[in-house]
Amino acid sequence: MAHAITIGQAAKSSGMAAKTIRFYEEVGVLPAPTRTAAGYRQYTEEGIQQLLFVGRARGLGLSVRQLKELTATLDGGLRGPVRARVRDVVRAHLSAVQGRITELRSLERQLEQVLRRIKTPARPRALGRCRCLDVDEAPGSSVRRGARHR
Repeated sequence: MAHAITIGQAAKSSGMAAKTIRFYEEVGVLPAPTRTAAGYRQYTEEGIQQLLFVGRARGLGLSVRQLKELTATLDGGLRGPVRARVRDVVRAHLSAVQGRITELRSLERQLEQVLRRIKTPARPRALGRCRCLDVDEAPGSSVRRGARHR
């Protein structure tokens, strides 16, 4: 076996907390490492590379489920299928992020509208109801004029 290092050294090398490494092993994102006779985890250079890959993927916001899919593909060892799978996962994630950005831009416009409304002089309240949080309806918006918290 190549030179093996402890979980503490693996954590330092990968920039990932030992607790996080153990979590990823527990949920199946990372394979269980070999252990010494005393039960200590041992990580090889290949294991460190997997930790770095998972860290980069998490930094891009990929979910644990997506990580499991990608690392399972990596365990297959063939570069072509890995790249194709990474591309598919990243495309799907990008699409979801773009959808969230659109929703957040809509929310931003609504919040700006509320702030403009609050800056204007107050009008008499209709039936005891404050309308300062009302917004004009926006297509695809989850916040509608007169919407109330339930």
